[in-house]
Amino acid sequence: MAVLAPLIALVYSVPRLSRWLARPYYLLSALLSAAFLLVRKLPPLCHGLPTQREDGNPCDFDWREVEILMFLSAIVMMKNRRSMFLMTCKPPLYMGPEYIKYFNDKTIDEELERDRRVTWIVEFFANWSNDCQSFAPIYADLSLKYNCAGLNFGKVDVGRYTDVSTRYKVSTSPLTKQLPTLILFQGGKEVMRRPQIDKKGRAVSWTFSEENVIREFNLNELFQRAKKLSKAGDSIPEEPPVAPTPATVPDGESKKDK
Repeated sequence: MAVLAPLIALVYSVPRLSRWLARPYYLLSALLSAAFLLVRKLPPLCHGLPTQREDGNPCDFDWREVEILMFLSAIVMMKNRRSMFLMTCKPPLYMGPEYIKYFNDKTIDEELERDRRVTWIVEFFANWSNDCQSFAPIYADLSLKYNCAGLNFGKVDVGRYTDVSTRYKVSTSPLTKQLPTLILFQGGKEVMRRPQIDKKGRAVSWTFSEENVIREFNLNELFQRAKKLSKAGDSIPEEPPVAPTPATVPDGESKKDK
């Protein structure tokens, strides 16, 4: 299993690696990295190189070169820990049906303010997050079940649009464990979010299951209320997003009759 997992990850990453290697920068970097190894290990090129080994063998690494290579490897792993994690442990992307609107840094505020009668549930995610990828099919299934004219589902990639993460106070650091974050917007304003954030800025442990989302966000009640509001909105488009009452329904009917 220890050998099979890296091989599967390598095969899975071949298309992306081929696109990277097609760029001159990455290709030149790979050639320069391999050139040192070839010159040091390949006779007769290595015979004229200086060495600090006790046995005087110029075709092998000395202790100084080994330390430098280990130090550089540690830096590369720290700088690219997310990319390396994706190559080895990234789950398959969800490509199934969904009723989800994807926002960018400009459209999210516009859409939330467009119609204050509409209730929005927005997922703040990042493509590199394993938890976000695991939650994607669950969130898509919820959108298929509960999406209607008065209750919409949205997503925004805070890994790509960092100003959105700052604006809505969603940390993208893996240490805070705030990804994914679900926020409920009513009247264009945030009403609640999961997971909750403690005083230290870390997420309170919460399981992103379908049952928890339905229960915590009260989706069944929101869905029924949104359907009633959407029907009332067809006859009274200028009314604010409030729950229908017996007094407002006759008004809508009388206007329709007139």
